[in-house]
Amino acid sequence: MKKIYTLSIAIIAFTHLLFAASDPTAKKILDEVSSKMKSYKSITAAFTIKSISSQGKNNGVKTGSITIKGKKYLLKQGKVEIKSDGVKVYNFDGSKTITVSTVEEGNQTLTPQNLFTNFYDKDFSYRLVSTVGNFNEIELIPNDKKKSFQKVNVFVDKLKQVITKAKIIDKNNGVIEFSLANLNTLANVSDNVFSFDRSKYPADAEILD
Repeated sequence: MKKIYTLSIAIIAFTHLLFAASDPTAKKILDEVSSKMKSYKSITAAFTIKSISSQGKNNGVKTGSITIKGKKYLLKQGKVEIKSDGVKVYNFDGSKTITVSTVEEGNQTLTPQNLFTNFYDKDFSYRLVSTVGNFNEIELIPNDKKKSFQKVNVFVDKLKQVITKAKIIDKNNGVIEFSLANLNTLANVSDNVFSFDRSKYPADAEILD
């Protein structure tokens, strides 16, 4: 379950400080990102996750792949897999456990959809914190303190108008850095990719729902 937790909080997967009003400049940038991402039928990319403990210990780097189509998504990290058909989410720990939940039950974490689209208006307060270099850095703080993370800083590529990196602070002050590479916005992905097929998992894997 540790692998699933790490992958979920990173992607799926993002201070107790609240701003009185959200930054209009940040909103404009995020609106552009949301509009751009919604225009793509399907998206595939490679991702990298770097985990740092609250004591500053580097817990290493892990890599994987992500596929998105509308409300459906698939994340793979080695044998670990998180799949959503738009209604249910299936978490396979890479060994013997498959945890099934509804999309609504997973709203306390960041999903690929709400990371890339207009989740921010109702769920977060946000501000533009840096425009240095090729990226605009925006800090987002959840209005709901029940979320599984304290805040998330997203890095928006100025030219491509997409989020290519997110830095997430969890409830224990651990840091998870999530980066995207090889982004393909012209991918042709079948709906079957997101369907749960029990036969593709170990016969002795337990299903928990």
